[in-house]
Order: sequence, then C-alpha cells, then structure tokens
Amino acid sequence: MAISTTETHYFIQGRIWIDSDKGPFLGFGRIQLLKKIREYGSISQAAKSMEMSYRQAWQLIESINLKAPQPLVIKTTGGKGGGGALVTEAGENMIATYEALDQAFLEFLEMKSKELKL
Repeated sequence: MAISTTETHYFIQGRIWIDSDKGPFLGFGRIQLLKKIREYGSISQAAKSMEMSYRQAWQLIESINLKAPQPLVIKTTGGKGGGGALVTEAGENMIATYEALDQAFLEFLEMKSKELKL
C-alpha cells in the first residue's frame, strides 16, 4: 500500500448575506445585479449579462427596494432610446457597505483557515 506524499490543504468558505426581519435582503448575486444595472443602465441588459430572465431580475429588485429604507434602484422613463434603470445613491452606499463586509469576512475566513488543524 502506497502512502500519498501530497498534502491535503483545507480551507473554510462562506458567503455574506444581509438579512432583514422581512427576509433575505442582499447577498453576492444581488450585489452583482446592482453592479450590472449600474454598468448597463438597464435591468434588461443586466439580467441578460447574468443569464437571468428580466422577470427574475425585476422580482429581485422589487424585493430589495421593498426591504431597503430607500430604493436602491429606480426605473427611468424613456424618451427616444427607451427607459432604463439607475442605481441610487443609497444603492451605491449598499454596494460599498456589502463589499467592505465581504472583504472583512474573506480575511476572517483566510485567517481561520490558516489556524485550521485537522
């Protein structure tokens, strides 16, 4: 029986979710959706870039906006080129807040992974 000389490395993984008493509020996927809306100025284009239906994207945005103290995304009425969507200042602040929490969480996981003794 041969003994393997390769060492197995273990690490801890996880994701941050911001929940509310009304249910899930923000997580990685929803933040990505907000960032794509910011990039494209359109819920439809954001959804398409994430291989998600418009309906699903719109339901997520409605859910986020209902749970937020202020809307994070607003629809804009269209002129010649049609309507679009805008990530509000509150939305930008939530993106920054989530990313800071996520970075701190990843650093915590890395530190705890180094301490892991199996």
